[in-house]
Amino acid sequence: MESKKAGFTSIDEYIGTFPEDRQKILQEVRATIQAAAPDAKEKISYQMPTFDLKGNLVHFAAFKNHIGFYPTPSGTEAFKEEIARYQGAKGSIRLPLDEPMPLDLITRIVKMRVAENLKKAEEKSRKRK
Repeated sequence: MESKKAGFTSIDEYIGTFPEDRQKILQEVRATIQAAAPDAKEKISYQMPTFDLKGNLVHFAAFKNHIGFYPTPSGTEAFKEEIARYQGAKGSIRLPLDEPMPLDLITRIVKMRVAENLKKAEEKSRKRK
């Protein structure tokens, strides 16, 4: 069951549109990302929950049979062997709802994306000086 497409203003609002069992999973994913990227800011981007740290870090969204996790192409490339068992595309991973969420994998991907975004921001800063 997909949420009603609307102009969400917060991750709480987005999560609140789903049934309780789906909300619990979405909150787990959210808490995992928050723990791995404590300085990241929450926002809605592309009508999905998004974490931002000097640029988009990761997005996630609920669908009928899976949670979509979007760590950008670099995030999927860096973990391609570990995510090979999941369906996905360049920059996305489909995490089936009938299996436990791979929270450890999400943590490692988010931490890698944090390092990547901070490095890019530092390089940009140096070029401006």
